[in-house]
Amino acid sequence: MTIKIGISPIAWQNDDLPDLTKDFTMEQALKESREIGYTGVERGQRMPHDTDGLRAFLEKYDIGLCGGWCSGNLLNNTASEECDAVQQQVDQFIALNAPCIVFAECSNTVQGMIDVPVNDRPQLTRDEIKAYAEKLTEVAKWMQDRGMPMAYHHHMGSMIESEDDVNWLMEFSGSEVNLCFDTGHLLFGGGDISRTMDRWMDRVHHVHFKDIRPEIVKDVRENNRSFLEAVIAGAFTVPGDGCIDFLSVAKKLKAADYKGWIVVEAEQDPAKAPPYEYSQKGYQNILDVCATAGLEITHET
Repeated sequence: MTIKIGISPIAWQNDDLPDLTKDFTMEQALKESREIGYTGVERGQRMPHDTDGLRAFLEKYDIGLCGGWCSGNLLNNTASEECDAVQQQVDQFIALNAPCIVFAECSNTVQGMIDVPVNDRPQLTRDEIKAYAEKLTEVAKWMQDRGMPMAYHHHMGSMIESEDDVNWLMEFSGSEVNLCFDTGHLLFGGGDISRTMDRWMDRVHHVHFKDIRPEIVKDVRENNRSFLEAVIAGAFTVPGDGCIDFLSVAKKLKAADYKGWIVVEAEQDPAKAPPYEYSQKGYQNILDVCATAGLEITHET
């Protein structure tokens, strides 16, 4: 069993809140990530968009591509239209040997709206999610047939946020739809990490180790703050700095014979949480819990 440890550059370069990280560069993100020990990085929007340029950029810092966000518009598109819309990213990720595309529906999300409370996210009925899951399976099968797995990211402010949402999406979609399991988003969304892993571990293809500060999450919920306001306030942090028991998560990964990436994704204000210091803290926490759980880590890019 082999685990790789990656990171999202979002602590250095926040695509949704660029002013928050204006004093940092993407070059710094990759250089420091590799220096800490991370062997992969998820794609950021301020990386080169062309495949050759992105390959050269990653090779310069001796770091691999361990996935990346894909904004879905499948509620509005047919499955065929969605495949056409994401084909360039799929082809690029195949060329760069990425483990998956991290897909999330964004056509109706409020996650990027600083003036809309995260509590006001779109909520679909079970039947509506069933209809969506059937279309999503078509897209995921198309990706899989081309050689690129889809890992669906449940996300705060989106229509797949709660534990019920995740359950319904997994229940009604085919096995081609994998899960990007994000500890922080699930707990922030009111879900139970252990129960959800027990139910859907066979569908987990990609894992985000994201911690939360519960007192800030509580304030965001009670005072109708937006997702972006939650980020600025520090709702999220690196593993080991919040309230989540990552040793328990690692033990479940071990029991399921998980082979894949564990990715740190912890967007917060760098003035309060210096990216290098906190990313190093998150990396060490993963090393510690994986060692205790018996998960073997490879340090090859």
